[in-house]
Parts: sequence; C-alpha cells; structure tokens
Amino acid sequence: MENAQRIIVTVLGRDRVGIIAGVAGVLAEHNANILDVSQTILQEFLAMIMIADISRCTVDLGTLKDRLAEAGRELGVRIDAQHEDAFVCMHRI
Repeated sequence: MENAQRIIVTVLGRDRVGIIAGVAGVLAEHNANILDVSQTILQEFLAMIMIADISRCTVDLGTLKDRLAEAGRELGVRIDAQHEDAFVCMHRI
C-alpha cells in the first residue's frame, strides 16, 4: 500500500457494549481508515488491535492519540495508538 501511513491501535479493558463502535467512530470522524481488526475476549476482558491508515487523516497523530485516549476514558478502557514504524522498531528482536 503505497503512501499509506499506518497506526497500530490497542484497546484493553473490561468488555462492554459499544467499545468497537466508539473506537471506530473516533477514527471515522478524523478520516482514518480501519484496515484490519483482531480482538479476543478473555473471560470478561477485551483485547483488541486495529491497524488504520491515517494518510488522509484530518488531524495530526498526537491529536488523534488524544482523542482515542479520551474515548477510552469515556468507555472505561485503555486505548493507545502509535505509528507503525515505532511499533515495528519496539518489537524487533
């Protein structure tokens, strides 16, 4: 995917109705396109990872991260986002 600027979004917390919709809503509001989603429920806990293309995002990454974190507080979960390059470097062996 040329010209794609991808972020990794992680969501952790107690499962409840509306978490995926809340995260997707923030991304859509700022024109970030969700490319892939993986989630699992471990007993009552949700663990989710999203990959999103932010090449046409209407805000900078810092602002998007703040908006996602704010949504997480409202939803009672932790939402983090980082640029794909930083994620790859952090997890390289």
